[in-house]
Amino acid sequence: MKTYIHEKENWTDFTWDNKKVMIKLGEARNQQGRLLGKMESLGFDLQNEAVLNTLTLDVIKSSEIEGEFLDVEQVRSSIARRLGIDIAGAVESERHVDGLVEMMLDATQKHDLPLTKNRLFGWHAALFPSGWSNLYKITVADWRKDTTGPMQVVSGPMGKEKVHYQAPSSDRIEPEMIKFLDWFENEHEIDLVLKAAIAHLWFVTIHPFDDGNGRITRAITDMTLARSDKSIRRFYSMSAQIRVERKQYYENLEKTQKGNSDITEWILWFLQCLVNAIDSTEETLSKILHKAEFWKFHSTTILNDRQQKIINRLLDGFDGKLTTSKWAKINKCSQDTALRDIQDLIKKNILQKEGSGGRSTNYELK
Repeated sequence: MKTYIHEKENWTDFTWDNKKVMIKLGEARNQQGRLLGKMESLGFDLQNEAVLNTLTLDVIKSSEIEGEFLDVEQVRSSIARRLGIDIAGAVESERHVDGLVEMMLDATQKHDLPLTKNRLFGWHAALFPSGWSNLYKITVADWRKDTTGPMQVVSGPMGKEKVHYQAPSSDRIEPEMIKFLDWFENEHEIDLVLKAAIAHLWFVTIHPFDDGNGRITRAITDMTLARSDKSIRRFYSMSAQIRVERKQYYENLEKTQKGNSDITEWILWFLQCLVNAIDSTEETLSKILHKAEFWKFHSTTILNDRQQKIINRLLDGFDGKLTTSKWAKINKCSQDTALRDIQDLIKKNILQKEGSGGRSTNYELK
C-alpha cells in the first residue's frame, strides 16, 4: 500500500481548486500590496529598523520551530553587521548563529540569483559548520545517505515513537532535486506567492538533507516571497507565523503528505498563514513608530550608552521585569552604577517604579 504522496506515480503533478485558491490568493496579494505601500512611506532609518526586526524574528522563530532557542541579541547583532546597520549594544555572535543568519540573508537579499544544488549545499554547510547536529555526526553539504535507515519524522518517547512521515529513499534524491530545481527556476506561469506554497511542500517532502530541512525549506519560502515582493527588504515573517500555528502546520503537512496530488487544502492553509503573518506585522510597525517618536522627543536628552541600551530593549519588548540586578547584568556594571542610571532616568521622566510592589523594585517606561 502506498502511504505517502511521493510514492505515487508523477506525484509532483500537483492540482488544486483554482476558484478557491484564487480568492484566497487575491486576499494575500492585496495584504502584501497594502503593507509594502505603508512601509515605503516610512523613512530609510525606520525601514531599516523594520527589516532588522523582521529578519531577527524570522531567524529566531525558524529555529524555535525545530526546538532550538537562539540568543535574540546575538541574532540581531549578526544581521545588523551584515546589513551595515548601526545598533546600540551590539554583541558578538556564535558561529552557528552567523551561519543561520548568512543563509537567511543570502536567500532574501540575493533572491534574484538562481537556486542551485551548490547554493543549497552552501546553506547547509552554514547551518552545520562543525559537521555535527547536537551529538550526531551528519553528512554536510551533500544529500543524505540513509546509512542508518530511512529518513523519518517521528514524535514520542523512545520505544513508543510515532512515525508521521517517511521521506523518499536516498537513491531518489538526486533526480527528485534536479526536477525540483528545474521547476523552481524555469516555471514562470504560476503566481510567485502560489509558487512559494508549492515549493515549501515539494522541498520538505523530498527532505534531502540529514538535518536542517525545515530551516532550508523556510529559507526557500522566504526567497520566493521576496521574489514576489520584488524587494530585498523583508517586512513580514512567515517563520514567526508558522511558529504561532505550529500544530496546524504539522497537521496540514502530514495530511497532505499522506494524500494525493490535489493540494488545495495545503495551499489554502499556507495563504491564510501568509495573510496572518502580514496582519501581525501591524503590531511590529506600531512599535517601530512608537520607538521613533520616543527618540525624536528625547533627541536632546543626555543619556549614556547603558541607558540607551536598556531603553531600546524596553521599547522593543523587554523580557520579564526590569530590576537593578538585571540592569547590572545586561550592562556588565555594578548594582550601584545601575541604580544611579535608573535614578537619573526617573529624574528625566523616562522611567518610573512599577506599582506591583513585591520583594524587589521593578521599573518601566513612563
